[in-house]
Amino acid sequence: MLTIDKAKHHCNIEQEFTEDDDWFDVRIKAAVRYVENYTRRKMYYEEAEPAYLLDPDALLYGEDIETAMLLLIAHWYENREAVNVGNITSTFDFAVEALLQPYRIYGL
Repeated sequence: MLTIDKAKHHCNIEQEFTEDDDWFDVRIKAAVRYVENYTRRKMYYEEAEPAYLLDPDALLYGEDIETAMLLLIAHWYENREAVNVGNITSTFDFAVEALLQPYRIYGL
């Protein structure tokens, strides 16, 4: 499970700096929803969860999922606005989609 401490470490933020902890908590939840929406699957943290066993499209949390979430959170931390004005713009890094694509359910 992705923790605030892991997200802060990924963003090179000292653990003692706690002013953004609420921000990180919300973005971790948003990253989970992003993964679930992109893959069209419900994410579970353990195989032993009863719902996981009953869900034919279950997505098990793993290192590649965590890495995608960390990349998203770091991007959101650095770019807190929807539009970047006055700079050269580019598309969002392909890495997140590359990590999540194998888990995506295609079709209706």
